[in-house]
Amino acid sequence: MGHPPLEFSDCYSDSPDFRERLKCYENELEKTNKFLKDVIKDGNNVINAIKEYSLGVQKFSQTLQSFQFDFIGDTLTDDEMNIAESFREFAGLLQDVEEGRMMLVQNACDLLIKPLEKFRKEQIGFTKERRKKFEKESEKYYSQLDKHMNLSSKKKETQLHEADELLDKEHQAFYESSVEYVYQIQQVQDRKKFDVVEPVLAFLQSILTLNNLTVEMTQDFLPYKQELQLSLQNTRNHFESTREEMEELMKRMKGSAQICIRHSQQATMEGYLYVQEKWALGVSWIKYYCKYFKDNKQFIMMPVEQKTGTKQTTAHLTLKSCVRRKTDSTDKRFCFDIETNERCSPVLLQAISEVNRKQWMEAMDGKEPIYHSPIQKQAEISLFFSFFLVGLTQEGVYRTVGSNIQVQKLLNAFFDPKCPADVDFNSTDMDIKTITSALKFYLRSLSEPLMTYSLHGELILAAKSENLDYRLGAVHSLVYKLPERNREMLELLIKHLVSVCSHSSENLMTVSNMGVIFGPTLMRAEEETVAAMLDIKFQNIVMEILIEGYSKIFKGPPEETILPPIPPPRVTPRRRQPITISKRPPRLYPSLQPPVFERK
Repeated sequence: MGHPPLEFSDCYSDSPDFRERLKCYENELEKTNKFLKDVIKDGNNVINAIKEYSLGVQKFSQTLQSFQFDFIGDTLTDDEMNIAESFREFAGLLQDVEEGRMMLVQNACDLLIKPLEKFRKEQIGFTKERRKKFEKESEKYYSQLDKHMNLSSKKKETQLHEADELLDKEHQAFYESSVEYVYQIQQVQDRKKFDVVEPVLAFLQSILTLNNLTVEMTQDFLPYKQELQLSLQNTRNHFESTREEMEELMKRMKGSAQICIRHSQQATMEGYLYVQEKWALGVSWIKYYCKYFKDNKQFIMMPVEQKTGTKQTTAHLTLKSCVRRKTDSTDKRFCFDIETNERCSPVLLQAISEVNRKQWMEAMDGKEPIYHSPIQKQAEISLFFSFFLVGLTQEGVYRTVGSNIQVQKLLNAFFDPKCPADVDFNSTDMDIKTITSALKFYLRSLSEPLMTYSLHGELILAAKSENLDYRLGAVHSLVYKLPERNREMLELLIKHLVSVCSHSSENLMTVSNMGVIFGPTLMRAEEETVAAMLDIKFQNIVMEILIEGYSKIFKGPPEETILPPIPPPRVTPRRRQPITISKRPPRLYPSLQPPVFERK
């Protein structure tokens, strides 16, 4: 099991659990940073010490062998599994290279050292800068919050208003720095899959080429290299599509006019509260992280230790009632009382703001009024929509974007109720980019995706299976759970995409490319979260299954008496093993050339 995703909404509550999960990412970042330092150091040994070449390669091999990728989410794609095993494969290849091949590795610095140092400086270094900013803003906010809580309600209204504004400003700065830090640290976790592996792959190729390795060794490496590069490119494509969606989500979260705490599936409400504790010598206010479960009215108070020698235990209470505390009855602001079964007297709580108090009272069915804006439902639009395209051999079909003006013009003309069929696809304005862009825009504009929200989870689960037969069988069955009109439209579209992919040698649009384009178009989660964004790569795999299995899936529904094969438990070996250098059919390829990787 990998690291759980960090949700942007968790940055607002800033719970101890969130901090603990963030710490796991920071530890992994340090682990990766140390690993990169070792790789760079070992690579320099190979370059600068020709006499110790053999020893340097062996040490480099051992470093690769010892590293294991951690990942975000609960499942890896086949390509990610290939990448995760790639360092072990590289290490095995290096161990087979004869000692004595002591030729200077030309251009090794450009191939290996500079990209890894660039990754450390631009990605890991930038992430550490974000961390410093986050820690600074965190310290400023909580320091200001503690001061704010001690303000007396008897102060002048102007002073209280200025204090509220200052606290809001500090909290917004802290929240933005937290969101930016969470975004960056997860991006580094994903980017290293290809940004770290690609330089190592290029370095290995240079070693094999520049040291005049035998034709047999060259042929051993080439097929694996090409398959691994395909996995790297597929993973990069998945990353880019996920990154764009995640950036949009981050912008929406940062730009939201009213930031709300995300309620988890367990707790109805959670966050920091100050609790009045009465002692023999007086009264004090103690900060707790509290959770309320509305189903069973359980209220949990977890102490947050701030002073040396202070120790409070977690309290589990059962709520009876919640009442707002009048301002003139206490010198503290934002207070409310709760009565519980376990305590004979009410518990006086202080929220961190008036809005926060209203949220707590709403969750506890208190007397504080809460108003909700009415939900505006989107008007449903017609599903039956299809294009008959020409120019399937045009390079980059569906990847290139048409003019927004022409796209809207086409859509308006096509959906004109007076003449919906009067669209001239042969018009000079209706080029292939306009038509394909209009189709993608239409499909993404549906109020519910073509593959439906109700089947989204089952389709993702099918794509995550390690058993290839089960993947196909499960997707086959789920297609026939779609509404009839959805399935008809899906069949028409997939048939067209099969035709497009059959010309991939000319249009350069492979099945994998089509998956990246149409995965998020035909499938999307009902709730936009970081976890949902990370599943986009599995949406792409569902599309690949539909295209590659078109003839079987749309031939007819699966027989009712035959269920899809049950996937084996994860403890058993994979039905499809990761690619290796040693176990594959022999192939003949031309001599190695220095690789050129695209940088975006």
